[in-house]
Amino acid sequence: MWSWLFMRISGLLLMFLVIGHISIMLLLDDGVHRINFAFVAGRWASPFWQIWDLSMLWLAQLHGGNGLRTVINDYARKDSTRFWLTTLLVISIVLITGLGSYVIFTFDPNITG
Repeated sequence: MWSWLFMRISGLLLMFLVIGHISIMLLLDDGVHRINFAFVAGRWASPFWQIWDLSMLWLAQLHGGNGLRTVINDYARKDSTRFWLTTLLVISIVLITGLGSYVIFTFDPNITG
């Protein structure tokens, strides 16, 4: 029951976050032509955009991971196959979410090479 409810709520939140992201990144002003290092640096200088992008990352990973977990449980016939696929799924979710969060919070626009 909680998994079903989470999928509905996270799906609605993701729709809001992604439509906002696409509008700001692709549709407003010059669209994709204005996206460069300086644009990302300016955007991630604001805690608001850090939280926005972090929320989108976490919700997308948890929503997609929960959906794939359901598919694994439905279609993996052997318990060992289900175990290893679920283990790989959890590892990938933790790695991608961890690395993405690390990048968002530690991004330094002043790095000189």
